[in-house]
Amino acid sequence: MAVKKSNPTRRIIFVIGALVVLLLVVGIGGRALGLFGSAGRGIRVDTAESEIRDVTQRVTASGRIQPEVEVKISPDVSGEIIYLGVKEGQQVEKGGLLIRIKPDFYVAQLEQAKADVSGSHANLSRAEADLIRAQLDLKRAQDLHDRNVIPESEFDAAKATYDIAVASRNGARFQVESAEARKREAEDNLEKTNILAPMSGTVSMLNVELGERVVGTAQMTGTEMLRIAQLSQMEIEAEVNENDVVNISLDDTAHIEVDAYPDRTFKGIVTEIANSARISAAGTQEQVTNFPVKIRILDPHNNRTSGRDGVDVKSSEVAIASEIPEFRPGMSGTVDVYTDFEPDCVTVPIQSVTVRDFNRLNEDKEEGSSEERSDGDESEGYLEEEDLRRVVFTVADGKASMVEVETGISDDARIQITSGLEGGETVITGPYGILSRDLKDGQKVQTRK
Repeated sequence: MAVKKSNPTRRIIFVIGALVVLLLVVGIGGRALGLFGSAGRGIRVDTAESEIRDVTQRVTASGRIQPEVEVKISPDVSGEIIYLGVKEGQQVEKGGLLIRIKPDFYVAQLEQAKADVSGSHANLSRAEADLIRAQLDLKRAQDLHDRNVIPESEFDAAKATYDIAVASRNGARFQVESAEARKREAEDNLEKTNILAPMSGTVSMLNVELGERVVGTAQMTGTEMLRIAQLSQMEIEAEVNENDVVNISLDDTAHIEVDAYPDRTFKGIVTEIANSARISAAGTQEQVTNFPVKIRILDPHNNRTSGRDGVDVKSSEVAIASEIPEFRPGMSGTVDVYTDFEPDCVTVPIQSVTVRDFNRLNEDKEEGSSEERSDGDESEGYLEEEDLRRVVFTVADGKASMVEVETGISDDARIQITSGLEGGETVITGPYGILSRDLKDGQKVQTRK
């Protein structure tokens, strides 16, 4: 059987075609990247203008709505709930009865304490009577001893009996005080079976039901039964990153966006900045360190009187009340805290500011190209301490000009230039790889259209 030989001419044509396609791809890509084919015109860059404008620095963080004042209520005594007089969302007044715990056990304790008080008073009366008798016996023994009628031992015995009676009387008094203290404690425990509202407000959370048993705070933390909050003044607690919290100060203004009201923005003011951080995923690569910052909501909210509880209001008042938002604890939101403001300053796009090692630049100027250095000199250059400075590259006459600048505050898009630029210059903003590493002072550039 004859073996079919491949045609060498066809194979050569196939190889040549593949090489041509490869060269076309490399040529088109290299030309687009400015690697060759445009040496006379320079590398292609993106540019923007430096402008005189206002810059507002802000810190953005997310958080949750909560009342400024919220009280967690736990019982001081344990037992079964036999009365539950509130519902979640209900308004309560200070001193009003919220919950009653079954008092039978504490009533029995009080009765026992009262009996102990009575018994201790009886013991005190007996001890006082014994003391009076011992005092009289001692007086008679003193008279007889002074006349040498009784021996010294009988007088000493009478005196010892008197001392014992005094001690017994004092002990009986202490028992009375102890019994009275136990009685007051029992009365206090019985009184604590009635849970009263510590302030006026709204029941923001109710965690128990009628008939449920609760644990008093004498046993660890106790059972959290409910929370009462003043919903007339709400705040948002935002989690601010450790790099941003240093820029925030008390009384900084803020704009708040609540997810439940996507088309509205609310004004706020910073009222509290935490000193201790909240660390999540500690010890892992996902560790995040945030600081809670509280921002008070200044716009009117949570109008809970108009059109409620049978109050007769005008239709115009109802319409106004309907426009007032009602924030509920736990709602999600985003806050922008305005930390600084600079009017009429020179600004450039943030991405146009890069850094260069001036020690390395000076070394390149003095010694020419890196190819002329010896290996030893090159290693010494790398070991030399870096002198990193911020620079901006401007474009003039088709060439890049490196300008050392000092920066100030920044917003989401632009950064303030405090020295180095005057405004109106054309600055290079990209591509990032060329701007951050490769672009040199005096290099030819071509502006992208």
